[in-house]
Amino acid sequence: MKHYLGNLYRFLSSYGLSCILFLLLFLLTFLGTLEQINTGIYDVQKKYFESVFLIHELFGVIPVPLPGAYLVMALLAVNLTLGGIVRAGKRPSQWGVLVCHAGILLLVVGAAVQYEFSVSGNLRLFEGEQSSEFESYYEWEIAIADASGAGPYTEYIIPDDRFMDLMGGGTRTFRHPALPFDITLDAVYRNSMPRPADPADQTGGRVVDGFVLASMPPETQAERNAAGAYVRIQPEDGEPIEGILWGFSQHPLTLELDEALWVVDLRKRRFQMPFTVALDNFTHEVHPGTRMPRKYESEVRKIENGIEHAMTISMNAPLRHRGYTLYQASWGPLDAGPGEPLFSVFAVVNNPADQWPLYATIVMTLGLAVHFTRKLVVYLREQSRDDA
Repeated sequence: MKHYLGNLYRFLSSYGLSCILFLLLFLLTFLGTLEQINTGIYDVQKKYFESVFLIHELFGVIPVPLPGAYLVMALLAVNLTLGGIVRAGKRPSQWGVLVCHAGILLLVVGAAVQYEFSVSGNLRLFEGEQSSEFESYYEWEIAIADASGAGPYTEYIIPDDRFMDLMGGGTRTFRHPALPFDITLDAVYRNSMPRPADPADQTGGRVVDGFVLASMPPETQAERNAAGAYVRIQPEDGEPIEGILWGFSQHPLTLELDEALWVVDLRKRRFQMPFTVALDNFTHEVHPGTRMPRKYESEVRKIENGIEHAMTISMNAPLRHRGYTLYQASWGPLDAGPGEPLFSVFAVVNNPADQWPLYATIVMTLGLAVHFTRKLVVYLREQSRDDA
C-alpha cells in the first residue's frame, strides 16, 4: 500500500504531469474559442471551463471525451502544491521560486473561490428610483406571493436548479405548508415565446387561454433567453388552474383563492444587497458625429442604516462597498428624446476573492525579485573574483 501511495505522490507532483495539464488547458482554450463561432460565451464556459468531463465533437461528428477545465485546474493546484512547494528544495537558492509558486497557487485558489462563491448580475435604475436588489444574468426563479395586502408581503422562491432540469421532459410538484395550493411544472423551456394558438396547427401544442408556449432556439447571448413553463396550480379544494409562465412577461400569473390574490412569477433570480442605491442623475456624452459613448456616469446615493452618502459611478470608477462592486455598464433608452427619463445599468459583482489576483501578483513579484536579486548578487561576486 505504501508503495502505491508513493507512486501516486510522485505522479501527482511530477513535472511531466504539469506539462500535460498545461497542454490540456491550451487545448480546452483553443477548442472553446472555436466553439464560440456557433455558441455563446456562457454555454462555452459551462461546457469547457466549468465541467469535470465533456464530449467535444471533432469535425461535428466524432465524439472525443476530454477532461473539463474544472478538473484540470484542480489537478494543477494539487500538482503545484506537491511538486512546486512540498517536494521542491528548501535551500536559500530556492526561496524565491517557492514564493513565486505560492503566488501562482494563490491565484488558482482565488479562481476556485470566485467560481464557488461569487454572484453577479445587473441593476437597472431610472433617475429617481432606488433599489437594494439586483438580478442575475442567466439564472431564473419562480416567486409566489400573496399580493392582497392582508398581511406582510412574503415571497416563496423556487430556484432554477429545482426546475430547469425539466427541459428534457418530466414534471415536478412543489408544496409548502404556507401555500393553499400545489404547483406542478412541466414542459420547461430554456428559451420560449408565447403566441396565439393557431386552429390549423396540428402539432398538438398545449393551449392555455388561447395561447401556446413555443420553444425557441437558444440565443447566442444567453442573457437574452426567455425561460418559460406550463404550470398547473392545484388548490386544496377546487379544480386545477392551468397557466403559462414566461420569463419576459410584464405581468405575473394571478389567481384568486379564498379572497386572497396570489401571484406566480417566473423571473431572473434576485439577490439582496446590504445597502440601497438611489440614482439621482445620469449624464452621458458621445463622440462627435457618432453614437459611440465617450463618457457616461451616474450620480447616486448609497443608503445604509438611514445614512446617505453621495457618490459618482463612472466607466472607470466603480462603487465598492461591503464586498460588492457596482460598475457603470450601460444606459438607455438609446433613442430617448430631450427630457425623456434615462436609466442607468450597473453590473453588480459580489466576489470574496476580488482582490486575490492583486495579492497573488504581489507575492509572485516578490518571489521573482528575491530569486533574480540573489542571481545578480552571485553573478557580481563571481565577476569580482575573476577581476581579482
